[in-house]
Amino acid sequence: MKPTVVLVGRPNVGKSTLFNRLTRSRDAIVHDLPGLTRDRHYGQGRVGGKPYIVVDTGGLEPVTKDALLARMAQQTRQAVDEADAVIFMVDGRAGLTPQDRAIAADLRRTGRPLWLAVNKAEGMRRGVVEAEFHELGLGDPLAISATHGDSVAELMELVLEAVPDEVEPEVASKHPMIAVVGRPNVGKSTLVNAVLGEERMIAFDQPGTTRDSIHADFERGGRPYTIVDTAGLRRRGKVDEAVEKFSVVKTLQSVADANVVVLVLDAHQEIGDQDAHIAGFVVEAGRAMVVAINKWDGLDAGQRDHIKREYARKLAFLDFASVHHISALRGQGIGAVFTSIDAAYAAAMAKLATPRLTRVLIDAVGKQPPPRSGVSRPKLRYAHQGGQNPPVIVIHGNALDAVPDSYRRYLEHRFAEAFELRGTPLRVQFKQGRNPFAERRRGA
Repeated sequence: MKPTVVLVGRPNVGKSTLFNRLTRSRDAIVHDLPGLTRDRHYGQGRVGGKPYIVVDTGGLEPVTKDALLARMAQQTRQAVDEADAVIFMVDGRAGLTPQDRAIAADLRRTGRPLWLAVNKAEGMRRGVVEAEFHELGLGDPLAISATHGDSVAELMELVLEAVPDEVEPEVASKHPMIAVVGRPNVGKSTLVNAVLGEERMIAFDQPGTTRDSIHADFERGGRPYTIVDTAGLRRRGKVDEAVEKFSVVKTLQSVADANVVVLVLDAHQEIGDQDAHIAGFVVEAGRAMVVAINKWDGLDAGQRDHIKREYARKLAFLDFASVHHISALRGQGIGAVFTSIDAAYAAAMAKLATPRLTRVLIDAVGKQPPPRSGVSRPKLRYAHQGGQNPPVIVIHGNALDAVPDSYRRYLEHRFAEAFELRGTPLRVQFKQGRNPFAERRRGA
């Protein structure tokens, strides 16, 4: 599993700015995710070859009479309890405040690994801005600028060097691991029970029953599988109970560890933004997907047509995934879901021969060449496979930095069609050929 790094501090010290820098892309998950109080964000970062999950928390108020702030503080403390590392951010321009001291004392009691980042230090002498924060007794502070990126890479290298490498579940390399995700009360646990043929998971009509990711091994048709029932991902502002387990991290880790993700939707509910957010994270993670629209048996023809239209309109980006209409409670449609799971797993783990990849590339370029960039046109020469789960295709050539995203998507569709890769996203990467005359030009 990926290590989890939580950003903590009082309001307006730059946590969200650092979060945005660590996630590096507007495509990362930087919006509010389900199951969280206000201003809680999740994203994925990477230092060198080491990926991690980064969590941006709301401002931590150690003592407050405001009910909302108290709930935010409670959720932040639970996030810290499950973190592999905590970055405590302070404001170098504002200096050390009584609230910083209170938060430091609170964090010290948790026993979690802590790093102290003195933000907004751009243009200031590093030793001077760090000096007064030694008083907190949290080790050596590190002056950074989240806005300009100063010393941010150094900070993350220090953090991740001290975090033990997580070992991927051994089962993932031997047989399919399936993660079942979705909003609360859509029938995830009921579906898992139907698959297992026993009531292994507690399932009843109360959202949030599952509070952790639960693994179960089983066989179907003589083939071994592992299925993971994850906690329902809620809308922000819906986690009010103090006993609610902070389980979003484990759900995201379960998605990252899975080979295939089953997204469960409730046919009796409108397909909403939260469904799209969950699906978007799965796509960003590059995981194969099967969509199961549950409780289908209780709808009339008009309602079924409405849900199909809503799905096509709001989740059009899941065009690679097979969609099934099921009743988990009655066990209807489970076999078809597993047929698609097997197909998606096979597609995600497919081995693609270099000669055929190159032939498909040449054929795609012949039918639709990449658009010109100025007076030249990018040259795509050959392709080979660069990874699995999801399949990664590396294309070599010249002037590839000028290939637009629309053409990349065109190539992804052509490769997926040629190799019949149903159920998995596919990534196309470009590798620029070295210009042998570049050094000569620079030396001229």
